[in-house]
Amino acid sequence: MNKTVLKVLAVAAVLSPVAVWVVRAQSKPTTATYISKEEIDAVSKSEQDKSTQDMNIKIMDLGYEHMSVGLIHRASTRNRPANAGGGGGGNQPPAEACGRHMDTLPPGGQPGGLTHDFQTEGYYIVSGGGTLFTDGYLVNGRHTDIEPNGWSCGGTAYGVKKVEVKQGDVVIVPPGTVHGWSDIPDHVDYLSFRPSQSALQAGWVNPLIQSMKP
Repeated sequence: MNKTVLKVLAVAAVLSPVAVWVVRAQSKPTTATYISKEEIDAVSKSEQDKSTQDMNIKIMDLGYEHMSVGLIHRASTRNRPANAGGGGGGNQPPAEACGRHMDTLPPGGQPGGLTHDFQTEGYYIVSGGGTLFTDGYLVNGRHTDIEPNGWSCGGTAYGVKKVEVKQGDVVIVPPGTVHGWSDIPDHVDYLSFRPSQSALQAGWVNPLIQSMKP
């Protein structure tokens, strides 16, 4: 994780909508945000005893929208129930159906698929790795409001692409794109980058690092 802080700038640049920035440049902030390795390590340490944990580190005001940088930890998916750690709103009852409806699921589906209505996510793998699935479509999904991504659809995914990702890899997931993990041999930790116009509170700092020097 020695180069993590530099990677933050690179991934954030990919996620920022330059055209909107130009149009609304008058509202842009004038203060940079720094996130140290020590701050990232403090959040990471607090997550390691969880099977799945998604915590923001800091949320910044970009003027036209907000940007969060967080850290997600996922433990091994092996020797665990098939519905554990896949995302999709947990045990919340569905607000409404989403995805394609099928009375009988065809074979070959991938459980734990997820899409976000409006939220883009960027991942930078800092430790571990596994098989990430993306693209395709969801069947018999549940539409729920989940933190920190807002309204999302979780269900069984079909037609997905599976890619093995490792430390140092970067993944960008646009809104509405299916994603999830099909196999994590040991663990995976990854920085998350989320631009958001309304779901995230600008200026928020994780309580674990509020007392640390920038």
